[in-house]
Amino acid sequence: MAVPKRKQSNSRTGKRRSHDGLKARELQACPRCGSMKPSHVVCENCGHYMGRTVVETE
Repeated sequence: MAVPKRKQSNSRTGKRRSHDGLKARELQACPRCGSMKPSHVVCENCGHYMGRTVVETE
């Protein structure tokens, strides 16, 4: 069984994990009401998506 010869340093571990952090989702304005929403998601404010009303809102 393969076993590391030496302990991996904290610096080296941190460098490897530097790309694992989550990034904030990109927001864009809804073309109908102008509220900010994630792309490819139904607008929570007006229920509009891809040029049509998907969810009825008050």
